[in-house]
Amino acid sequence: MEKKRLEMKVGLFVFVGLALLAILMIQFSKGTSIYRGTYKLHLHAENVGGIKQRAAVLLAGVQVGTVSGVRIAPDGKSVTIDLQLYKDTPPIYHDAQFVIESAGFLGDQYVSINPTANTEPKLADGADVPCLPPFNMQKVARDAGGFIQRIDETAKKLDAAATDLRKEVLNEQTLASFGTSITNMKLFTEQALDTVQDIKTVVNTNGDQVKLAVSNAVYFSSQLIKLSESAQAVLATNSVNLNQATKDLADTTAIFKQLATNVQAGHGLAGALLQNEELATNMESIAANLSVTSSNLNRRGLWGILWSHKPDKPKPTNAPLTTFPTPTRK
Repeated sequence: MEKKRLEMKVGLFVFVGLALLAILMIQFSKGTSIYRGTYKLHLHAENVGGIKQRAAVLLAGVQVGTVSGVRIAPDGKSVTIDLQLYKDTPPIYHDAQFVIESAGFLGDQYVSINPTANTEPKLADGADVPCLPPFNMQKVARDAGGFIQRIDETAKKLDAAATDLRKEVLNEQTLASFGTSITNMKLFTEQALDTVQDIKTVVNTNGDQVKLAVSNAVYFSSQLIKLSESAQAVLATNSVNLNQATKDLADTTAIFKQLATNVQAGHGLAGALLQNEELATNMESIAANLSVTSSNLNRRGLWGILWSHKPDKPKPTNAPLTTFPTPTRK
């Protein structure tokens, strides 16, 4: 009987010790305490990396909960992470950022909560929150591998381009031509230096003449300026007379134009001569006779003409006298 009681006492002691050990393990492990109230949040991310259940949830580096579960979303395109946070944690607002990070380079992953402006409303129990995926080292390595491959291909292309350049451009003929061009450039530079030296010598030798030419050019320019000023003054002083002379010239031109119009219309003596052909013929005869008379006067004189021709007696004739028509004015 005593042995049975002893076994019961030993068993009870072992049970109490195991219970206390379990409580201590839960208390100091990553799990939640049985003495603290909790509430849940549901995070949605495209990829959770290697985060596991009972991973820590840190707010400003302090653990405020754990990951209670990780499951695939019903749409099959994302992952839902269930968080179990302590109720005594400071309130978390809807603008806070949830990120999956790693402790060190190869450490355990955890959920980090990064507050921002802390604008209302607060996250309630069971709220759905977006979460940024963790840093994927393998993806970066794959991208880096592709980048390195592209760099390698680019280097091969550059090597091929350099080979073609050396083959097509840097051949013996091109290098010889380039050397000839350098030599010609050197000769041209030497000739240019000699020319500059000659110009400098000419300038130094004929400095006085150059100064005199420049002085004459300056003086000529000043005289031109004075002449232009004088012309402007004359125009400004006699502008009224010039305007009147221009007006008189225009009036004279109009008068000559009117005279030409009247002559063409047959007005006046000149117009009658132009319009009457018989009168014009008589005028031409008179002009011819005057020409002959003036020629005889110049050759014989007036007394020679009078004594060389005696007047004849007029013969009676019954011919009628010729009369010239009287010009009519239109």
